[in-house]
Amino acid sequence: MIRIQTIRRATTRAAAGATLLLSVSACSDKFLSVTNPNVIDAATVDPTSGANTLALSAQQNYTAMLGLLSVYGGWFTEEVNVSDTFPTRNEFGFRTISDLNGSLNTDIWAPLSLAVASAKTVLDLTLPSPTSNLSLARSATFRGFSILQMATDFCTGSLSSSPELTTAQMLDSAIAMFDQGIAVGTANATADGVSLANAARVGRARSKLQKGDLAGAATDAGAVPAGYVYNLRYTDDLSNRNRLGNRVYTFTFDRSAISVAPFFRVTDPRVPYLPPGVSTLQGQDAVPGGFFQQTKFNSYSAGMRLASKLEADYIAAEATGGNAGQLALINARRSANGQSPYAGATDDASVLREFFTQRGLDFYLEGKRLADFRRKPAAVPAITPAGGAYFKPGYPAVGTQTCYPLPRVERDNNPNMQ
Repeated sequence: MIRIQTIRRATTRAAAGATLLLSVSACSDKFLSVTNPNVIDAATVDPTSGANTLALSAQQNYTAMLGLLSVYGGWFTEEVNVSDTFPTRNEFGFRTISDLNGSLNTDIWAPLSLAVASAKTVLDLTLPSPTSNLSLARSATFRGFSILQMATDFCTGSLSSSPELTTAQMLDSAIAMFDQGIAVGTANATADGVSLANAARVGRARSKLQKGDLAGAATDAGAVPAGYVYNLRYTDDLSNRNRLGNRVYTFTFDRSAISVAPFFRVTDPRVPYLPPGVSTLQGQDAVPGGFFQQTKFNSYSAGMRLASKLEADYIAAEATGGNAGQLALINARRSANGQSPYAGATDDASVLREFFTQRGLDFYLEGKRLADFRRKPAAVPAITPAGGAYFKPGYPAVGTQTCYPLPRVERDNNPNMQ
């Protein structure tokens, strides 16, 4: 009896509600209209109106990714010891990286691919004044740097699900992007446009040097103005440190995962660090020897250099060859950083090794040493040869890899690699 009563009451309420709805509907259909703020009709969106935002987002994708690349490249080329306990990260330290390595995909390949693809989104738009549009200059420049990083760090690559590309093909693609960045940034003529054009010029010089076009590299490097530097900016935003903060600092302070490697524990202002006992941090893996805390990047908001006249000078000196130019730069950098003049052997191999020693100090943890290692493996100091003992006990010997393998997930999901 109670159940029947309940049903009758519900039926009565439903009928009354229906009468109310019909009555309101007769007056207006807006009573039933609901707007979902999370649903956007693509037909109503004009991406060209937000091109500047999209271009800045592409730049930030590269900026966020570079900190990660610097950490992993630092492990791979022994700028820092792997103090992390993750097996996937120690694989970078002893240079035997599986293509199934989760960190390889999640921390490096995926963010790098995003940086490459997001810049292309802007470049594919039909924008006003395409020969001088600042958003196009920015996107071309940062797509160029993203592709260049893929070319130097990975053995092969893929751009937006393209077929597998060789290092030479990726370098050519980077050069084409830098061509556009230089042309459009210069034509834009604003301070931002000209600065992007000079960054692209350094990037193109770096690409040509890596490719072996020494004359082209020297020409581009020589065109970079004195005193030029382009710094990437980071922000200490507690709610979004992974995207906006400097990840080198994250891996230093939050994880205690990067410890300055022995070769770089020198008295030189370019590689500041705190030794064990002075640093309050402990290495995550507690490996004997203690934790040497890098302080070059000493906060989440610490900037990172993208391109500079200093790098251009190194490129020009390497590209033109000869002891005289390299020795001049070596001694200039030693003097600027409190070192006495170089007094070692002056044969080509010895000078080149000292040249890369100074270069390594100047660009410590800036994501450039892996490219140097691939380009001049015999000249880059303090990299354990294949077969040598890994610095941690209980791990395999150092492997033969000189670059990162393409992740298996890319091969499995890229329709052009099936």
